[in-house]
Amino acid sequence: MDKIIMKNLGFYGYHGALVEENVLGQKFFLDIEIYADLKKAGDTDNVEDTIHYGEVYELIKSIVEEKRFKLIESLAENIASSVIKGFSKVQEIVVTIKKPEAPVPGIYDYFGVEVRRKRNE
Repeated sequence: MDKIIMKNLGFYGYHGALVEENVLGQKFFLDIEIYADLKKAGDTDNVEDTIHYGEVYELIKSIVEEKRFKLIESLAENIASSVIKGFSKVQEIVVTIKKPEAPVPGIYDYFGVEVRRKRNE
């Protein structure tokens, strides 16, 4: 299966279990892998035959920046299901969310989640 890769997308959002996270907000970084058959697009060189990653980006941006979730698991699930519903050529999606400013005392790169979802056949 072919894939479209969107790496290290940065957004500012208001997601978290703590009140401060919902008031102050923080940075989130996402990696997206979209699995689909891209052969026709490769043959025709026509954007209509692929999944327009600019449109996918705008959908993800609106979810991260305009909605609020207590859990990044919920954010990831919402992104995955919205992309599958919004783009009929998507067969599978992997959403990785990295939260580098999680309110956990310690030294770390980030905390995160990854979900993999397939289109129901």
